[in-house]
Amino acid sequence: MIDKNNYDLLNGADLAYIGDAYYELRIRLHLINKGVTKTKELNKHALLYVSAKGQSKIMKELLPNLTEEETNIYKRGRNSVSGFHRKNVLLSDYQAATGYEALLGYLYLQNKLERIDEIINYSIKIIEEN
Repeated sequence: MIDKNNYDLLNGADLAYIGDAYYELRIRLHLINKGVTKTKELNKHALLYVSAKGQSKIMKELLPNLTEEETNIYKRGRNSVSGFHRKNVLLSDYQAATGYEALLGYLYLQNKLERIDEIINYSIKIIEEN
């Protein structure tokens, strides 16, 4: 068992696992708050935000705005991706998405909720403007 004071020792894939779950929940809540309530529509809209392509697009704009620590966590997640990825997804998009999720997971586990809110709100804005 990992002590909560040592969450920063988790590997990138573990951080991404947590970040993915947190981000997906936040996106689902965002869509419901926008009035999207039919399951089929929720899933369709959510894909814009949670897909590897969408998260890669977010990271391209977000990366220059990260702290050094956040950039290092992003890279830890990005670099944790082995040769495995989905056939319909570019490896570079998959790596960027994993890095993004690792960053969110790290911030969540560090209880940096204000910062994670800033990043997710900025991410939503990026997706909705494109």
